[in-house]
Amino acid sequence: MNDTTKTATKTLDIKILDRELRVACPDEERGELLDAVAYLDKRMREIRDAGKIASVERIALMAALNITHELLSVKVGRGFDLAGFKRRINSMQAAIDEALAEQDTLF
Repeated sequence: MNDTTKTATKTLDIKILDRELRVACPDEERGELLDAVAYLDKRMREIRDAGKIASVERIALMAALNITHELLSVKVGRGFDLAGFKRRINSMQAAIDEALAEQDTLF
């Protein structure tokens, strides 16, 4: 592999359920990793705040089980176009960002 095809990997400090971790992440996947961290943290907080599970390990396992179930429910094999869905979400996000930027100039 030559230098032009190598991807730069850096470490990234993240925080999930008030625990700090350092993970390796290619530069081009940083945004996606941060989205995943935010989603996992949110799901773990929901489980913790429900008050039925106290152990962080059990909270993580329940969150993993719930997220895996979500993933398998929308599995590509069931006719769901995940790539198309991502494109539509990105397009909507760009439209929202543009609309908000225009609103900022009004005030």
